[in-house]
Amino acid sequence: MPDNRRFTIRFGCAFLPAVLLFAAPAIAEPTPVTVRVISQDAKFVGDSTGGAQVILRDAESGHILAEGITAGGTGNTDRIMQSTGRSPLRATDDAAAFHATLDLVGPTLVELEVKGALGRPGSAVKVTAQRWMMPGVPMTTGDGWSIELPGLAVTPMASLEPEGLRITAKVEPMCGCPLIPGGLWDSADYEVEASLWQDGHQLRKARLAFATAPGGFAGVLPLPASGRYTLVLFGHNTVTGSSGLGRIEVQVP
Repeated sequence: MPDNRRFTIRFGCAFLPAVLLFAAPAIAEPTPVTVRVISQDAKFVGDSTGGAQVILRDAESGHILAEGITAGGTGNTDRIMQSTGRSPLRATDDAAAFHATLDLVGPTLVELEVKGALGRPGSAVKVTAQRWMMPGVPMTTGDGWSIELPGLAVTPMASLEPEGLRITAKVEPMCGCPLIPGGLWDSADYEVEASLWQDGHQLRKARLAFATAPGGFAGVLPLPASGRYTLVLFGHNTVTGSSGLGRIEVQVP
């Protein structure tokens, strides 16, 4: 009877490296990514309004791959606002961005979560997007991974005066671009309404008028009875539909 033990041992030894090769853990590849956040109908969100929070996570596991805040300037006005065509390149080197290097071991569905503007917390909004990424393939071409942040930042202030509750509001795109009469962001295209609320009920409302550049609106509401109220200021662009809200608590003695 033939002895097959030697053949079996030799075959096993020859096959062992292949088994070890396939059993070896996957090695992560550094994968650069650049994220830019652009304000609706305006410029990049960066230092002037506190930047935007960026979180990149594995969409399937929820594991955070990178996080940070966009930093830099708002970019070149003409290049952004006069851009045309398919996926125009709007960013310059100084335009606000968040740069990171992800360690990816395989095809990964990456979820991007953005919240801002951080310097305007009362008006901040959150947006998300998803994109497939491959290990070692940079996501830095053109403007990088660019995402639009909708809305307006509305910063309210109020004081008690003999004639009533005097209200002022600073209104601006999320990038902080200026609203001025006849300007690129024409103040005539924006409306701001103030309303006073208590226990979920609207008690007073009034339209604010443009008062001072940039982006200053003002008006007066009749004083209600003594109590604590929420003052809500809602601004919107009548051309683009972009909107934002700010609110503060008001105590009437």
